[in-house]
Amino acid sequence: MFARDIGIDLGTANVLIHVKGKGIVLNEPSVVAMDRNSGKVLEVGEEARRMVGRTPGNIEALRPLKDGVIADFDVTEAMLKHFIEKINVKGFLSKPRMLICCPTNITKVEQKAIREAAEKSGGKKVYLEEEPKVAAIGAGMDIFQPSGNMVVDIGGGTTDVAVLSMGDIVTAQSIKMAGDKFDADILSYIKKEYKLLIGERTAEQIKMSVATVFPGSRDEEIEIRGRDMVSGLPRTITVTSKEIEGALKESVQVIVQAAKQVLEQTPPELSADIIDRGVILTGGGAMLHGIDQLLAEELKVPVFVAEDPMDCVAKGTGIMLENIDRITKKNKIG
Repeated sequence: MFARDIGIDLGTANVLIHVKGKGIVLNEPSVVAMDRNSGKVLEVGEEARRMVGRTPGNIEALRPLKDGVIADFDVTEAMLKHFIEKINVKGFLSKPRMLICCPTNITKVEQKAIREAAEKSGGKKVYLEEEPKVAAIGAGMDIFQPSGNMVVDIGGGTTDVAVLSMGDIVTAQSIKMAGDKFDADILSYIKKEYKLLIGERTAEQIKMSVATVFPGSRDEEIEIRGRDMVSGLPRTITVTSKEIEGALKESVQVIVQAAKQVLEQTPPELSADIIDRGVILTGGGAMLHGIDQLLAEELKVPVFVAEDPMDCVAKGTGIMLENIDRITKKNKIG
């Protein structure tokens, strides 16, 4: 049997894999649990994520990707290998072709690292595509027409803002400010304000349950537990949406500024199209409460959250795989 083509959204927080003809077959956290002493991989994905912050000294839960690029090459390779074996796409004699997404401003060295990790994990030919372009296609935008489309892809490690036309990126910016930074902001706010230490997973839970970035758009509260920094004992506190809005304000402004800069560099004809069509938000960060309202108010254009924003990049790889031969002719990569 022949190997199938696969598309990989290699994210800082999650890895999604799309198999040609099957759709998205895997969506797991980019976490690997390793034994510190032997260097052996113990668990990958969801099982490893459950261990974050809960492991004994000799077991370490690692996230091998940082800010959208590979921070630990060997661990990334082991993770990819595990996921590719799990979905079982290798043929009897052939290896799958892979289309992998990466942030817009990564260096040649970083591109090479991603390509090598993919080849070592079992890819025959590896193509790299820019994330916002693939996200826009996955969100249902027709980027191959001579009209302007704007996408803001807020992931775990990076936010990519891009204006696309004629199937390519016209102006773009990639910033290291996304979901992980929001979690870190919440973590440090609780630490400073309440003298309470909480873990990454609790911070993420707060972000999903009560956080908002648009003043007055959400009024909820959540009870959380952590360790008191003074007494060292467990303690429970209640946090409100208004507090978290204050904690996230600075970071969200960085994303707003990036979007403004991209719009400022956009040719006027395309800007006019964006006023008509609006801006599409993709990525897990698009689900942050109030971010669409905030961007709409600041950019003075309509802003919409894509359907299934987390899946847009993976869906986009699927659409591009259908036309992979056209892509290969256009830009011979690798």
